[in-house]
Amino acid sequence: MIGRVILLVIDSLGIGELPDAHEYGDVGSNTLGNLYKETNLSIPNLINLGMGNIPGVDILKNTVQPIGCFGKSREASPGKDTTTGHWELSGIILDHPFPTYPQGFPEEVIQPFVNAIGRDILGNVPASGTEIIEKLGSKHIQTGFPIVYTSADSVFQIAAHEEVIPVDKLYEMCMIARKILTGRHGVGRVIARPFIGQPGNFVRTQRRRDFSLEPTGITILDRVKQQGMDVIAIGKIKDIFAGKGITKDVHTKNNQDGIEQTIRQLAYNNRGLIFINLVDFDTKYGHRNDPHGYAQALEYFDARLPEIISSMKDDDVLIITADHGCDPTTESTDHSREYIPILIYGRKLKSGVYIGERSTFADVGATIAHMLKVPPPERGESFYDKIKV
Repeated sequence: MIGRVILLVIDSLGIGELPDAHEYGDVGSNTLGNLYKETNLSIPNLINLGMGNIPGVDILKNTVQPIGCFGKSREASPGKDTTTGHWELSGIILDHPFPTYPQGFPEEVIQPFVNAIGRDILGNVPASGTEIIEKLGSKHIQTGFPIVYTSADSVFQIAAHEEVIPVDKLYEMCMIARKILTGRHGVGRVIARPFIGQPGNFVRTQRRRDFSLEPTGITILDRVKQQGMDVIAIGKIKDIFAGKGITKDVHTKNNQDGIEQTIRQLAYNNRGLIFINLVDFDTKYGHRNDPHGYAQALEYFDARLPEIISSMKDDDVLIITADHGCDPTTESTDHSREYIPILIYGRKLKSGVYIGERSTFADVGATIAHMLKVPPPERGESFYDKIKV
């Protein structure tokens, strides 16, 4: 009997372009493979789990006797964003992608937002978050108008200096935007992007907050919670699922904090699901095209991985995966449409088993349901029978 599953998402660690990558402008994207080519990446503990044994990850060393089971998955939902990836891992496959706005948001979105917040806005363009605050930060300070921008992802982002628009007020603006952005304008996330500093030296703070749509179906989080077990959300998981299906939320400052909070939760006698997102890989390194920073962050995680494993109880299972790619070596600064790795470790599981190429991320959620003996979410096929002793 499995008592607890630790589902850890290395945000954006794709392992190679999907067959339909050309439809997304992502031909040649391979976050892990290109990182390895570009840097002196060393991840012996992930390799020991079986990362190099996954077909297609040929650039890494193959392990004769990996301690984990391994495989990879295609994404069945259209899109390549955080919300789509996490929802699919939990059992929801979308029929249509979330809307994106390469030309900025239309008047039917912006005007009601401006009317509701009682002031004009700046921006309303696709942009890098760090670049747009450098470009418009001074004008924002002068006018008090929030900076609205988007990206290739389905996001409505609002940046504001904490001394101009207090963070609580920024959150209120995001909630107003969230109520407006429904139906055909139902973007995946509204994101608060507070920053501080002076012109030429603006810095985004750690008080970012995401306001997601509520999941459109039943997730593995709902199933585990309904059975009276714990669902502990570490990092931005609560935001991604709009708080649904969660019994405890643990906010984190960065990857290091996320790892330490995970180890702390493993010491408790909770039962059910611990769901972690380590976001720095994506936001700090992938989107900023910083392969060396990404590699260093991945090496840090790899170095802490034995500590996570040694903190596990005998009836725990660890699943390490991703939600999309974000190749820092390509010209694009956006997410990439890639396969995700699936690594599974538990003392009550077999080792060295290849679980195959899964047709949907939802197989992860279905497997967790099978392990915890709860009703499965609506989509996905369990691979637990392949790896159980």
